[in-house]
Amino acid sequence: MINRQLIDPESIVVVGASNQLSKPGGKIFHNIRNGTFQGKLYALNPREETIQGVPSCREVMELPDVDLAILAIPAAACPDVVRELSETRNTRAFIIISAGFSEESQEGARIEEEIVRICRLYDAALIGPNCIGVLTPAYQGVFTLPIPVLDPGGCDFISGSGATAVFIMESGLHKGLRFNHVFSVGNSAMTGVEDVLQYFDETYREGSSSRVKLLYFETIRDPEKLLRHAGSLIRKGCRIAAIKAGTTDAGNRAASSHTGAMASPDLAVDALFRKAGIVRCDGREELTTVASVMQYPPLKGKNVAIITHAGGPAVMLTDVLVKGGMDVPHLEGAEAEALLSRLYPGSSAANPIDILATGTAEQLGVAIESCEHSFREIDAMVVIYGTPGLTPVFEAYDVLHRKMEAGKKPVFPVLPSITTAAEEVREFLSRGHVNFPDEVQLGKALTRICNTPPPAEVAPLPGGVDIGIVSRVIDDAQEGYLSPEMVGRILDATGILRVKESVATDEASLLKIARETGYPLAMKVVGPVHKSDVGGVALGISDEQELRDWFGKMQKIEGYEGVLLQPMLKGTELFAGAKYEKGFGHVVLCGLGGIHVEVMKDLSYGLAPLSPDEASQMIRSLKGYPLLRGIRGHEGINTDLFAGIIARLSSMLVHAPGIAELDLNPIMGRGDRLTVVDARIRISKDVV
Repeated sequence: MINRQLIDPESIVVVGASNQLSKPGGKIFHNIRNGTFQGKLYALNPREETIQGVPSCREVMELPDVDLAILAIPAAACPDVVRELSETRNTRAFIIISAGFSEESQEGARIEEEIVRICRLYDAALIGPNCIGVLTPAYQGVFTLPIPVLDPGGCDFISGSGATAVFIMESGLHKGLRFNHVFSVGNSAMTGVEDVLQYFDETYREGSSSRVKLLYFETIRDPEKLLRHAGSLIRKGCRIAAIKAGTTDAGNRAASSHTGAMASPDLAVDALFRKAGIVRCDGREELTTVASVMQYPPLKGKNVAIITHAGGPAVMLTDVLVKGGMDVPHLEGAEAEALLSRLYPGSSAANPIDILATGTAEQLGVAIESCEHSFREIDAMVVIYGTPGLTPVFEAYDVLHRKMEAGKKPVFPVLPSITTAAEEVREFLSRGHVNFPDEVQLGKALTRICNTPPPAEVAPLPGGVDIGIVSRVIDDAQEGYLSPEMVGRILDATGILRVKESVATDEASLLKIARETGYPLAMKVVGPVHKSDVGGVALGISDEQELRDWFGKMQKIEGYEGVLLQPMLKGTELFAGAKYEKGFGHVVLCGLGGIHVEVMKDLSYGLAPLSPDEASQMIRSLKGYPLLRGIRGHEGINTDLFAGIIARLSSMLVHAPGIAELDLNPIMGRGDRLTVVDARIRISKDVV
């Protein structure tokens, strides 16, 4: 919960305030006193008469009522202080800087739980413990540096790590990135990153609230809340970028199916972010670069003009943009000739537009004007302009500033000479601009944003799934893999076509099934999980003698329980699967099937439930998508039908958390007919 007392308090007490600025309580008192806070500031320290020239209270009873308390005292002392302030001084917001809670010991966790209980009893907000504090336009409640000048047009930043928040702000500030609110939530005992985002969503006001939100997670505690409020904010016009650290988990690799081995917890995070419309970043430089791009209006297309006086950086940027799915279109014709006529001999107007190291500020302006007005196909510009060491570049940066202010197309400045032209860059940033010192980082940020889809629309779950049958099968099942018969019941209830199959346990039933089914046949051993690995798959069996031979071989396989007989089908092999990730639900995967799923790993994934549109996007993102559409005489498949299978599968899984892993591999596709040839479903009561 976030309340008025936390965001805009009329009074603050620092418990543990100190005269020593090297202590958190001393520094935080100093920062609030010398910042923007206009209310009443109190100090509480039983061993001091004055704190930094301000009279100090020795006990809570000496204080008047106070909105917000910031605690920088030992963990063990915190519950009594929180209780007394809540009961006697109507304090309804707390920020606990102190460490020594759940991050350290069981006793610390018990103390933390008691504080949460008290805050809930009195309907008080709590940030922390074990955090650096909070920055709002009303006050600077942190003990760390930097403390940026907050700007309503800047970013709202929420971090699960205090130190990381400091480093991310450092990274952004030297680029000219501005901030509005900064929350460090520490242990998130009562308020996590998702809860602060919920507050920003519920209090969003068009024209006054920040349009850019930055998130740093070490743990996503409530994926559903994150999905709901991130999607809501983005639909309102916000843009969100996030880092999720701590994604590797070797223990999750010990899965027994193809899906389990490929669907890591990190894929669940990726799928969640994509479903919400969040741009995922890998590190703080990428996050602050993406945030800086987000300060510009969204691009209306993918065509970028690069204007430079240095060829190498332009080439590197071009490579990154094109590899990321954007375009640096070749410029030619009368407009290009007109531009070239106003540049020095040896310049290029082809894109990248190279005005040479000797190019003037005026020529820089001419190039920007041409891209703004003459080259209509251009959607945005990147200007790479450092100092060649000949003259100061104040004039060039002034031209750049004026053109950026006057034009409608975004202009992204890459000013790499942050040492040799430090004064010029500082003056440019002082005019409210951001700088992208590294053109490759900028290119990656642009492609990250460009390739992040908008939030998935909330759509009704696809019909055609008999949830009652699915639930009964799972309720009756034991831990482990379902029998072929039970798998068949689930597929039938989900409306997914499967190949006709029968199980034989002796030679008489084997021959009877073969006569009824007809040749050629496929035979698979029943019992072992990885049939191919133990020689338990035979395809294209053409006569009775071959059938008997294979049956004899499979009877000798360890774990043998019988054999499964199916008619042989031809077509394109597809794959669909799912794995349950606690807290996230099921990650659904699709791709080319058979051995391709293991060798090529051409996969796409999403978070259940998936609409048919989401499923279609997954299929279109596959590298092998042209094969599915049909190419060079190769018959394609009905991709809409495949998307329908994926959507129905995801709909079923929403109601079946007991399914830990699911493989449909292969699904044999031919035109309008998609048939599941092999399927495995593993049940685990632990995921329910």
